[in-house]
Amino acid sequence: MAYRKLGRDNKHRRSLLASQVKNVIMYESIQTTETRAKETRKFVDKMITYGKNGNLVSRRKALAFLHNDKVVVDKIFNELAPRYAKRNGGYTRILKLSERRGDDALTVILELVKEEEPKKEEKKATKKTSKKVEKEEKVEAE
Repeated sequence: MAYRKLGRDNKHRRSLLASQVKNVIMYESIQTTETRAKETRKFVDKMITYGKNGNLVSRRKALAFLHNDKVVVDKIFNELAPRYAKRNGGYTRILKLSERRGDDALTVILELVKEEEPKKEEKKATKKTSKKVEKEEKVEAE
């Protein structure tokens, strides 16, 4: 199969994933097991891609998957889509934590990636370059 069954029937699995997608979008971070996070990540990325498309069909598909939760869909289309406008996929990150005490399942944090401003690269002045700059300044001063 191309997806993880998560030990549930189809309706229960879809409901679980929709609930987790809602929580990731609303709180921008959730703690869950690794297999659930890997499966949820696919749908979070799909919802944000729908938001980036921005048309009525995409909005209706997002509403259908998220059980007509208009608050979450508005956040996708109005906040997250502009934030990730320049990013092509990879909107989520999985950070591994530890094993859960009862069943030894690996717990992780699934979070949305914060879109950072590109850093300006500054050259560090080495001894050679600083000496050259000093010489050039002396020549210009004379």
